Amino acid sequence: MITVTTPRLVREYPSRYRLEAARCQQCGAVVFPRRLVCPGCRGRSFETVTLRPEGTVATFTVIHVAAPPFRHEVPYVLAVVDLADGARCTCQVADVAPSEVKIGMPVRLEFRRIQEAGEPGVIAYGHKAVPAQ
Repeated sequence: MITVTTPRLVREYPSRYRLEAARCQQCGAVVFPRRLVCPGCRGRSFETVTLRPEGTVATFTVIHVAAPPFRHEVPYVLAVVDLADGARCTCQVADVAPSEVKIGMPVRLEFRRIQEAGEPGVIAYGHKAVPAQ
C-alpha cells in the first residue's frame, strides 16, 4: 500500500512538526493547525506562535480495531489534548496503559515516530502525548 498525501497535509507538515499555530490578530484565538479564517470571529489576519508542548487530556477513546498501519499497536489511546496556549490537537497517548488515561490528565507532547508508509517504508513523524512528570 502506498500512502498518497494531499497538498494541504504536506503544507501543514512544518507547522505540525514545530507546533506552530496561528493567533488571530482580531480576537486573539489560537488555532492549530493554521486556518485561513478564524473560527471565532471570521478574521483573516494571523501571527505565528509556537505552542508549548504541555496540556491536559480533554477527551479520549481506546482504539481496539485499527487501520493497517496501526494494527500492531492496538489497543492504543487517541486523545484530544487541550494545550496550555489555548489550542487543541488530536494525538496518540503513549507510555501509559489505556486503563490509566483519564480526562484532565496532564501530558506533554513529544516528537516521535508515527508510522511507516508504503513499500519503501517511509517513516512519518509527529507528536504523541505522554504523561507529564
